[in-house]
Amino acid sequence: MIIKKFQAKTEKEAILAAQAEMGNSAVIVNIKTTKPSGLMKLFKKELVEVTAALEEKEVLPVQEKKEVPLSTEQPVSLRTEAAPEGMEQRLDNIQLLLEQQIQKEESETSVQKEEELEEKEWMPFLRMIYKQLLDNEVEEIYANQILAEVERSIKKEATLDMILAAVYQKIILKLGEPKKIEYNEKQKKVYFFIGPTGVGKTTTIAKLASDLKLYQHAKLALMTSDTYRLAAVEQLRIYANILELPLQVIYEPEDLNRNLRMLSEYDIILIDTAGRSHKNEEHCNELRDLLCSLPEDCEYQSEVFLVLSITTKYSDLVNICSKFKDLCQYNVIFTKLDETTKVGNILNIAMLGEGSISYETSGQNVPDDIAVIDVQKVAKQLLGGV
Repeated sequence: MIIKKFQAKTEKEAILAAQAEMGNSAVIVNIKTTKPSGLMKLFKKELVEVTAALEEKEVLPVQEKKEVPLSTEQPVSLRTEAAPEGMEQRLDNIQLLLEQQIQKEESETSVQKEEELEEKEWMPFLRMIYKQLLDNEVEEIYANQILAEVERSIKKEATLDMILAAVYQKIILKLGEPKKIEYNEKQKKVYFFIGPTGVGKTTTIAKLASDLKLYQHAKLALMTSDTYRLAAVEQLRIYANILELPLQVIYEPEDLNRNLRMLSEYDIILIDTAGRSHKNEEHCNELRDLLCSLPEDCEYQSEVFLVLSITTKYSDLVNICSKFKDLCQYNVIFTKLDETTKVGNILNIAMLGEGSISYETSGQNVPDDIAVIDVQKVAKQLLGGV
């Protein structure tokens, strides 16, 4: 006897699958509805499971075929003479198989019900946390991933506090260690700031320059290649004058090396770039030429920061990150946190894995409204804390 199980969304689909593989002679022994186990039962639909049986055919010796005259007057006993014994045996086999299968299913159902009773106390907690993450605009795929990983480590008797602590720690691990600019007088660095138009690159540079000059006492200078936007150079020049920093303008990629030679006494160079649409191939090529214009034997090491607005739709952020990733490796700065209460995109981009998170800005005040992303604070906000 061959026994197989088939699962599908509906009973009809499961039976058709059984017949397609085992043939129309297959006998449907049992039909039941199965539920996903563990945490994912919250988010997956039930399936219908069909158990089908097929009797293995014995190889019979080839016998000479005899013609049997057809007659409506032929006795019934001649037409069914061999049938009762064989049919009876098949029915007995199927009945025995059905009884065994029912006992097995009842046992599995009993175990499943016991597990569900054990999970009953903490499953509502997971639903609450899942909803909280989605409300904070964490993408569903990442919320499921985090909770699935947590679910494998928590105990059946876990309390809400225990589950919250586990999710909190998992979020912190997913966010990773933020990347920040630290002054080292023995290592010269060039930092490029790239990103879409209107995300606040110039103001972000002014805030970082203020921190480096006033608090880290770094020897730094500024450059800008944003000669497309009206008054962009003048805006950065105002900040440079206030902080008493030199400013050089890049009109062509070749100007970068010339400017670096002029500023060789400075250890850190912050370079503003024009806002670039990830959809404009020509603009992206211009940015690539600038980023690649630093010679290999240059005494300055380069690093790139991609500046993004946290209010941008996640699907657009994915496209932006993917396009700029084709140009270079980068760290991510989020701006405009003062314009939203949802911080899910910070976790989304961290789990997207295109670049490390770094700074966040929350206003126009220079130099106050900027800080290294506090991963513990972000995790608390995502879970409904302050």
